[in-house]
Amino acid sequence: MAEVTKAPEVKPAVAKKPKIKMNGVNASGRRKHSIARVRLVAGTGKVIINTRPMEEYFASGFLRLMVNQPMTTVDIKNFDAIVNVNGGGLSGQAGAIRHGIARALIKDNPQLKPELKKHGFLKRDPRMKERKKPGLKKARRAPQFSKR
Repeated sequence: MAEVTKAPEVKPAVAKKPKIKMNGVNASGRRKHSIARVRLVAGTGKVIINTRPMEEYFASGFLRLMVNQPMTTVDIKNFDAIVNVNGGGLSGQAGAIRHGIARALIKDNPQLKPELKKHGFLKRDPRMKERKKPGLKKARRAPQFSKR
C-alpha cells in the first residue's frame, strides 16, 4: 500500500502593521556644529524654533532672512516650520535651519530641487573649526619661541 504524504502546513503570513504617515514632512539640516530637525506642516508661513517664534529666537534680521530664503525663493507660504536646533552658534543654527527647510521642501515637492540647488540651499556647508593639535596652543598657533 502506497503511503500518502501530507502537504506541509503553511502558516498564515502575519500582516504587518501599516506605517502611520505623520501629518507633515521631516528633514534635518546641518552647518558647522549645528544640527536642525525641521518639520513642515500646513500653515501660514510661521517658523517656530525651539518652541519660540523666529523673531524672538533670532534678533538679527539677517539671520531671519537667511532662514526664510528657501521658502521665499520658491514662493511658498503655506507651510509652518517647527524646528528643533542645537549646537554651534546662532549663525550656524540659521544655516542648519535653512538647509533643513530646503530638504523638507524637496521631500514634499521634488520639482523644486533645481531651483533650490541653483541657489545653493541643498549643499551642506562643510566648514568647521579645525581641531587643536598636540604641542600647539590652538589648531595652528605654535607657542612663542624663546631664544634663551
